[in-house]
Amino acid sequence: MSSAREHARAARHVVLDPLREEIRPSAARTRVLRLRARAWLILQAATGAVLAWFIAHDLLGHALPFFAPITAMVCLGLTYGDRIRRIAELTVGVAIGVAIGDLFVHAFGTGLWQIFAVCVVAMSLAVLAGAGQLLMMQAGIQGVIITTLVADDGQAFSRWLDAAVGGSVAMVIAMVAPMRSTTKRPRERIIALVGHLAEVLTDTAQSLRNRDEGRATRALETARGLSAELEALQDTTAEAAAAARLAPLLSGVHRADVLEIKRLLQPLDLAIRNVRVLARRAESAVGNDEFVPDSYTDMVEGLAEAAAVLQEQLTRREPLGAAQEDLVHLARQSTWGHSRAGLSAEVLRAQVRSTVVDLLVLSGMTLQEARRRVPPTRDEIDPAG
Repeated sequence: MSSAREHARAARHVVLDPLREEIRPSAARTRVLRLRARAWLILQAATGAVLAWFIAHDLLGHALPFFAPITAMVCLGLTYGDRIRRIAELTVGVAIGVAIGDLFVHAFGTGLWQIFAVCVVAMSLAVLAGAGQLLMMQAGIQGVIITTLVADDGQAFSRWLDAAVGGSVAMVIAMVAPMRSTTKRPRERIIALVGHLAEVLTDTAQSLRNRDEGRATRALETARGLSAELEALQDTTAEAAAAARLAPLLSGVHRADVLEIKRLLQPLDLAIRNVRVLARRAESAVGNDEFVPDSYTDMVEGLAEAAAVLQEQLTRREPLGAAQEDLVHLARQSTWGHSRAGLSAEVLRAQVRSTVVDLLVLSGMTLQEARRRVPPTRDEIDPAG
């Protein structure tokens, strides 16, 4: 009996706990904030639907131009980087689907096998035309619509024109009334990413100093996750760059901000790769109880501090040169080897030197100048050792 009650109690928890979570005040606040963030997009989509219907119905005289508002809403929900291509895909896909569907209806009538044939033929032609998935699906959808809802003469072309109207309205709205959050998002992402890079370096230095293998492993796992964050940043920046290029009403400040973030992507990518190797070697050194000089650990800490300074400057929208002096000092420290340093320790030192170059470029130096500021290594014992 007690076992049955326990199962019933567990079942209630499974059902009620998610419900309680959803009605908590914090969850409600999260949803309100999400609504505020998307309010402009909602207004754009609603406005686009109304304008597309008005043009197709009232100005062009189409009796039921349902695809005009649908196309406008779908296009306005696309990211900036793909809007032009996907709007074109929607229009071409509709044209292919409508043409094939209309041909089959006039030649063979409607029925189950006609729906199947129209889907296969329309989607296959779309793929042969070089379509992406969106174009392919739209070709099939429009073929099904024409096949199942028999069109009057001339209505097939009106459906294609409705799609063109919806796409055109969406493009005009996207250019005239862009979402400014699109250009703000890259800075938010890069600030978070540089902060995570600093955390990896801090955890790596602490794991070396305290011989903490668990912390070294966690630092390596975090370092491996930075690549996914970078890819998201690259996609967001490409979208923002497209928005800045397409939207004439965006201010020059927004365009300059996007260009600045775009410039930082390559050196940040190289820094992430080098830090990942550094973290892997640190985990190996701690796990195998290899000797790592304290001066080498100090260098890793110095990199963490420099990354933290860069994050702060990005947050404040200030020039990134504040970290350059410390990075140059770190580069000079890295020239000195240690007589007892093994393979892992020397790889650590090499990765510190490479990362210094990456962060100097990130801070505004040219690559040539950054390399010049990192002196060649010397086969001498570290004075601090």
